[in-house]
Amino acid sequence: METEPLVGLLAAGQLPLLMAGAALVIALITLAMISGARRRHEQRLDALRERSDTLWREVDDLRVAQFNHGPEAASNGGANPLHQAHYRTEMDAYGKIWPQVWHLHERLGLFLRAVESGEAAGELRLEARNAALEARNLLNRNRPFCHEAVDELVTRLIDTEIKAHLAACQYLDLLKDVNSASSSHDRRVLQDKCHTLHEGEARDHMNQLVSAIRQRAIRQS
Repeated sequence: METEPLVGLLAAGQLPLLMAGAALVIALITLAMISGARRRHEQRLDALRERSDTLWREVDDLRVAQFNHGPEAASNGGANPLHQAHYRTEMDAYGKIWPQVWHLHERLGLFLRAVESGEAAGELRLEARNAALEARNLLNRNRPFCHEAVDELVTRLIDTEIKAHLAACQYLDLLKDVNSASSSHDRRVLQDKCHTLHEGEARDHMNQLVSAIRQRAIRQS
């Protein structure tokens, strides 16, 4: 009996198993990459949160110091009441804007991670959109009390986060449109755009904003 036909039959029978095994390996590698990216993002988010907490502790310490030494500073020719009122108004504006900007960055990050991992993202999509609208409304209401550099940074930050949100929404729309001629390359381009905007440009704006507010708090005090 010839053995070549038998070997051919065995090879043909094993082909689906080999393909399934390869697909499983690819899926495991993809999950590992997503998990690693999520851990790195959470670590960077924790570092940024720590910087923001440090910033507001420093601002609070300055306010306490000014309250405790206000009369002495005034008697020694220190800052006049008008200057102090301007400082408090400016710091109060940042105290309203910064938490909402941080909330926007956090909500959008959760939305983007849900999109990347294929999880249900409808509610997070709406939360990120509402956070962006509220951040812009807060900036508009407090813009007269902000320094020009801070105003520009907050504006650029919000605009960048909105662009990342729109790119993620476009990515979801491509996944849902079965009649679309979009390729995996198009989806990858949108994913890269989301990462570049949110984890690159927006994070850089956040760091610059923290530094700008800290400088304003120290110089004006």
